[in-house]
Amino acid sequence: MDHLTKKHRSWNMSRIRNKDTTPEKLVRKALTKLGYRYRLHSKKLHGKPDIVIPKIGTVLFINGCFWHQHKGCKRRTMPKTNIKYWEPKLKRNIEKQKKDILRLKKDGWKTNIIWECEVKNEKTLSQKIKRML
Repeated sequence: MDHLTKKHRSWNMSRIRNKDTTPEKLVRKALTKLGYRYRLHSKKLHGKPDIVIPKIGTVLFINGCFWHQHKGCKRRTMPKTNIKYWEPKLKRNIEKQKKDILRLKKDGWKTNIIWECEVKNEKTLSQKIKRML
């Protein structure tokens, strides 16, 4: 049983965004500090990657640990209610992104994923970005 009322749960869910999330803003800030120029949410590319760096042919997906079920992360939880909805929903998210990444690679793009749990520390995030780019 959900500990929130239907109305409150609906309100919470309506506040979840798929663009301009806090993790995404932190990654963009780090990229700017490192001198990278980028584009956001290119509709021209398969899967609309969160960040596109055309100069180096790279796209970044900024994944929420819950929404994309980050292995080994404490945020990777399965809701206790409405499992018949959530389990297939989260699996579809993972499968869709796998297909999107394969298509982008086929089209010549380098792809990287930055997880929500990896953006908390600015220094660590910058080091990760330097390594992947």
